Order: sequence, then structure tokens, then C-alpha cells
Amino acid sequence: MDNQKERDKQEILQLVEEYCEKYHRKKPFSEGDKINYAARVYGAEEMTNLVNSALDFWLTSGEYTERFEREFAAFLGVKQAFLVNSGSSANLLAFMALTSPLLGERRILRGDEVITVAAGFPTTVTPVIQYGAVPVFVDITIPQYNIDASMLEKALSPRTKAVMIAHTLGNPFDLKAVKTFCDKHNLWLVEDNCDALGSKYMIDGEEKYTGTIGDIGTSSFYPPHHITMGEGGAVYTNNPLLGKIVRSFRDWGRDCSCPSGTDNLCKHRFDRQYGELPLGYDHKYVYSHFGYNLKATDMQAAIGCAQIKRIEEFAARRRHNFARLKAGLAECQDKIILPEACPSSDPSWFGFLITCREGVDACKVVEYIESRGVQTRRLFAGNLTKHPCFDEMRASGEGYRIVGNLENTDRIMTSAFWVGVYPGMTDEMVDYMLKTFKEALAL
Repeated sequence: MDNQKERDKQEILQLVEEYCEKYHRKKPFSEGDKINYAARVYGAEEMTNLVNSALDFWLTSGEYTERFEREFAAFLGVKQAFLVNSGSSANLLAFMALTSPLLGERRILRGDEVITVAAGFPTTVTPVIQYGAVPVFVDITIPQYNIDASMLEKALSPRTKAVMIAHTLGNPFDLKAVKTFCDKHNLWLVEDNCDALGSKYMIDGEEKYTGTIGDIGTSSFYPPHHITMGEGGAVYTNNPLLGKIVRSFRDWGRDCSCPSGTDNLCKHRFDRQYGELPLGYDHKYVYSHFGYNLKATDMQAAIGCAQIKRIEEFAARRRHNFARLKAGLAECQDKIILPEACPSSDPSWFGFLITCREGVDACKVVEYIESRGVQTRRLFAGNLTKHPCFDEMRASGEGYRIVGNLENTDRIMTSAFWVGVYPGMTDEMVDYMLKTFKEALAL
């Protein structure tokens, strides 16, 4: 029976592979076709892994999840990685881990401060605000579009506990300066690596992947990102205590570390006392944190196991497309500011960010480019403090701080936009984008 079952499964998977090759093959680009800022890049292995998992019908986290976490950690060179259901959940877990009582005096309490930027995606900041901590915003630099590290000391206060910032569109922030600052003042460093998987940074004579240099890193596997599961994300760390806390918060707040479907790994399920619970209370249902259920499904993990193999391939193509765009737009620098990589870094670019110079109307440029089928995006929130979600805090003047001014943040809010460099883009697509840019700037 088992042999027949396996033969039947392999027959199904062979058909899935043939289906993928027949119906999911990418069509050649023709002028007039829409060029999205990002898209999924996948093949038959991703699809067969997905169906294989579906046929097992485990559904929740299981063998593929364990495999993905193991292989992803090995790729990054970290001790632990935890699969979650989104990059936003990854940021939530990363921050909430720092609020755990297990961290003693270093835990983040309500009213404590976290240094960050307003020019980014909201979910880097949202957990801070929702918990009752205080985000402290500093400006960014142009043309790297990352935190102005010279403002860190000015942002410091007796209540500062952490720095939590993203590598903007794959471009690493100044990790040497930021980490030195954090080490000097005993602060946690959370790297939001959701837009930068595969980016590298040289620090202390060693090249490391971004997300692995701070205390905690996060990734997103949403379809536009460097690899995809449809939805999904990850939290990773070299700190065993932080890993224990992340797992607990992800899995309902449980003290127990047994994976789904497994019991009594610790061999002390019924012989210990916790809190004010009776001696011998089932350890599988002891809660050490007020946690969540943020696990991904095994079907998502199955796709991820195939995507991991392609991270370097995808990163190389992103670098190629970025370089082609930058070289092609070099002649237009009287009208636009081209992005620059952070020194000591090798970005796995998520996008190509352009700031229009004074006298060039960014809205008109974007309108023209979009009318020709080239999709654009703003730098996410632009200036997060200007959004309706800040209306009440702006009115009260409470709940956040701004250090200095956010001049560059405001500038990118009005004058900057970006286009994609995702690995599914061909040279023909990039060249059409260049042609369209030049036409727009000539108007």
C-alpha cells in the first residue's frame, strides 16, 4: 500500500511539473507590456513542493517548516531562525522579544525609547507604538536613504533601549556606526532586513549578510520580496536567550519548545512547578509570555525550501539590473539624484530609488512613466509622522519624538520614487524603462 501511495504521489508531482512548464512559463517582453515593480519568480520545484505538502495535508508547521528554518539559518550563518506568517509579524516578534522579563534590566518597558526613522514601512515602527514605547525619529541621508548615523548621539536619552531600523530597498545602513553606537550604550539592535535578503556588509574584516550583525534580524517572504512563500517571514538571531523568547512569543507565549505534534522534549512535562501553578502542571500549557500564534503553514515553508536555493541567483540578477539602470541614467544626473550603496556594502537591491532635483516635478515624471506601463512606488510611508495614524499623537504632542528635523525625509516624500529591479526583469525590460525615464525627463 505504501509503495503504491508513493508511486501515485510521484505521478501527481510529475504532472504538476509538466503543468508548471506548460502554463507558467514567462512570455517574452514586448513594448507596451506592463513592467511591475516586483513579481514572483518561481519554477516547477516550488510548485511540486507545494503540492507535495498539500498531499500530506499536515497544513500547519511541520517537516518543511523545520527544514526551512534549518536551511535558512545555515544560509545566513546564524544559530536560529524562526518562520512566521509575514514580515510584519517578524518585526512584531523581534520587538516584543525585547520586552520579555527574562532580559532583566535590558528589557524594554512602556515609556522606553527606540531610535528609528520615519522614512520606511510602518511595521518597523508599529510594534513600538502599540506596546507603549516611544519611537524617536531621526532623519535619513540622500542618496543612501538610510539613517543619518551622525544623529544617533543626539537622539540618545536615559530611556533609550534599542535601535530598530530597516536596510532601505536592499541598501545596508551604516552598520559599523550604528553597531558601535549600540555597543557603546548597551542598546539592542534590530535589523529590519525585509528588503535586503542577500545584501552583504564588511565589518571587522568579515563580510556578513545583513540581518546577522545586530541582535535580531527579520525577513519578509511576501511576493515582491527577495524570495517568496506568498506570505511569510522570519526572525533570526545568534543569541540563544532571544531565540527562546522569540519562539515563545510566536507560539502563543508557551514556555514549552516542543514543535507541533511533539510532546515532552524536555523530559520534565509533568514534574516541575511554574508561577503559582500546581506542581506537575502540564508544561505544554505553561505560558511565560503574553504571546501570539504567528506560525506559517507547512505549505508555505515547502515553497520556501525551493526558493532558498535561488537567493544568490536572485541577488546577482538584482545587482545586474540595478547597475544597468544606473549606467543608463548617468547622463540624466542634472535632473535626478541616483542612489548610492553604503560604503563597505554589497546590496541585494530591492528597488532603484530616484530623487528629482529642484525644478523637476516628480509627480509629472511618475505620471508619464506609469502611463507607459512602468510601475512605480513611493518610499513606503515617505514621512510616517505625516500620516493619519499619527493624527492623535501629533495633536497631543505625545507618544513620539523627532530629533532635529526630517528635512530629507520630507524631501523624499515629495520628490522621490522607485522602480523595480526584481530578478524576473530582462535587459529588454530594463532598457525600455530607461527609454521611458529619459522621455519623461525631457518633457
